[in-house]
Amino acid sequence: MLNAAHRLSFGTSGLGGLYKPLAPGEAEAVLTAAWDSGTRYFDTAPHYGNGAAEGLLGNFLRDREGWVLSTKVGRVLTPDPNPPAVINGFHSSWPFKQEFDFSYDGIMRSVEDSFQRLGLNRIDILYVHDIGEPAAGTDTPEHRAALLDSGQKALEQLKADGTVAAVGLGVNRVETCNDLIGQMHIDLILLAGRYTLLDGSAREGLLNKLAAHDIRLVIGGVFNSGILATGPVDGAHFNYAPASPEILERTSAIKAICDSHDVPLAAAALQYPDRHPLVASTLIGTSKAASWLRNVDQFNRAIPEALWADLASAGFIEPQP
Repeated sequence: MLNAAHRLSFGTSGLGGLYKPLAPGEAEAVLTAAWDSGTRYFDTAPHYGNGAAEGLLGNFLRDREGWVLSTKVGRVLTPDPNPPAVINGFHSSWPFKQEFDFSYDGIMRSVEDSFQRLGLNRIDILYVHDIGEPAAGTDTPEHRAALLDSGQKALEQLKADGTVAAVGLGVNRVETCNDLIGQMHIDLILLAGRYTLLDGSAREGLLNKLAAHDIRLVIGGVFNSGILATGPVDGAHFNYAPASPEILERTSAIKAICDSHDVPLAAAALQYPDRHPLVASTLIGTSKAASWLRNVDQFNRAIPEALWADLASAGFIEPQP
């Protein structure tokens, strides 16, 4: 499903206007830049602008061939007669409201609705989105039971009948992965922010568990909300909040090692997950064509092995076997 051609993938949260409105023509420009740079794996979700990202991505891919697409289940959208201007941080949302539903019926409806919004006849990968997430209120026995008692049957059926080729999780928490591996069929996990230069929590047992169950990773959030792109500057953010003094100090130390090898911090942050054999793809989201092209350059930049050795010696990453 995912191969060497999909090592760098495009995430579409920005197409829903995450943090700022999407300007006219911006979606077409950034998707064209991604496609022209060779990107063929695109990830989206009903959550991103309440379907707006799915609609824009589907319009772009409809007359193209050779792409791989993932979307997500777990949220069902219904019309909202009085939508707020900004919905869940998205400034260019469609007028819907969300309800979490990880049951058989909820997942089946979500997939059917996604096909309609995408206007495509194929979804390749289906992730269960934000299950077990305290900030979203889905870390409850009821949500977990809905997924394991009936929702996973929907996923198995969708894969068995060829509606999708692969299923998995799209989450931010290592704990959720550890909890659900072995409880349901999982081909892939889209894990955000937990296998980076600043957050190595995925290394603490999860990678071995993934290998034992033949599960591969798609890694998002490689910049940990920005600080690994901007460096330890005033106002830098880590995991959606202002960076603490400890994180600023750790980032400064990592940057110093990168500087000693004349390697931009962002390039090291982008390339680090790709070095692990379990990582099938590194997912980058942006609404700006220039930002995408800059990330492609950083992802393809030559980095000496000595940099990785120095980061490992300093305890920032694991030593290579």
